[in-house]
Amino acid sequence: MTLSYDYISAAKAVELVQSGDRVFIHGSAATPICLVEALQARYQELRDVELVSITTLGDVNFDNPEHRKSFFFNSLFVSEATRKVVNSDHGDYIPIFLSQIPHLFRRQILPIDVALVQVSPPDEHGYCSLGTSIDIARAAVDTAKHVIAQVNSLMPRTHGDGFIHVSKISKMVKHEAALPEVDYSSKVDDVVGRIGHNVASLIEDGATLQLGIGSIPDQVLKNLNSHRNLGLHTEMFSDGVIDLIQNGVINNSQKRLNVGRSVTAFLAGTRKLYDFVDDNPSVRLMDISYVNDTSIIRQNPKVTAVNSAIEIDLTGQVCADSLGTYQFSGIGGQMDFIHGAALSQGGKPIIALPSQTAKGISRITPFLNEGAGVVTTRGHVHWIVTEYGIVDLFGKNLKQRAKALISISHPDHREALDSAFHSRFNKER
Repeated sequence: MTLSYDYISAAKAVELVQSGDRVFIHGSAATPICLVEALQARYQELRDVELVSITTLGDVNFDNPEHRKSFFFNSLFVSEATRKVVNSDHGDYIPIFLSQIPHLFRRQILPIDVALVQVSPPDEHGYCSLGTSIDIARAAVDTAKHVIAQVNSLMPRTHGDGFIHVSKISKMVKHEAALPEVDYSSKVDDVVGRIGHNVASLIEDGATLQLGIGSIPDQVLKNLNSHRNLGLHTEMFSDGVIDLIQNGVINNSQKRLNVGRSVTAFLAGTRKLYDFVDDNPSVRLMDISYVNDTSIIRQNPKVTAVNSAIEIDLTGQVCADSLGTYQFSGIGGQMDFIHGAALSQGGKPIIALPSQTAKGISRITPFLNEGAGVVTTRGHVHWIVTEYGIVDLFGKNLKQRAKALISISHPDHREALDSAFHSRFNKER
């Protein structure tokens, strides 16, 4: 039986939004660009509409000067598309663990008036899928007063927590558009390659993997072809896992939860990835409050969590979200998995970063930049990896940590770091 549905234009659908509303925008590859643009087109008649989202992808401008009285962007994780507006008077950032964002919606701390989402077409039972991004979108659609959905035949139908019945959707807009694509493998250089090799050397057979965003995690995966019985429980993944799943390297056989299935909360990659997860029961996309729950993470064996950093000081404090006071990204799920991996039997929490920036500035520093945020505290940090080596800071005192970090810093900066070490630790008392 084929069901028929009433579709309307994006312009008509977003008339539901009123001045003063809080509007959720579906994130990552699921960013509903046509709905966002239709909402922005109403800027002359709207005032003080608050937009909330995590990472957004696609060609959409959130920092149009004409929109400043109409929209305020209250970001839960900053990305390239929102970085400029978040660091202006017309936006801001909420520091929060990714696992806890659904609580903001469900506990009415940030009640959602309208949720703008992108979904797959309804199946024969009337269910659409939130597709590539379940993460915080599940809580948003469950609690929003109104849900406006862009129905896109190019959105994969994913298994897990993402199904939403058409009866829960206030307005439906049929709009086919290619999903935004990201190819992390195109950004590999010699430094990234060496870091990937170093991180891969820490991963044991039977480990459960969590991988952050970017070229380093992608390069780590390229070094795992000889591994056996790996599992995947991660907040996101990209194309790099496809070959490992198809070749049986990632088979999820050793996991204690979701045995035989790869678990994630969102996806970002190329069309190859979106086609791979379409109606694939071996991949489960689930609510971020489950995926990133430390009590869930720790139950799997040898959880090996690989995350990145902007800078790390000589005591082990990790800044991963800001350049001084400039908000660059967000806390995200780093601490969820760093702590979860530490509590897992045989787990390894790993921070991987190049030893210096493209401009030759050391990422291992005597002190974090003024105003920088500490994402992973020195009490939570364990393994640090650069292209120059691997150190484990767990159980080390401040002097031992500093010496260890200097040993994997860029050679051009070791003399200055040694001087900072002696200035800090070798004073006569």
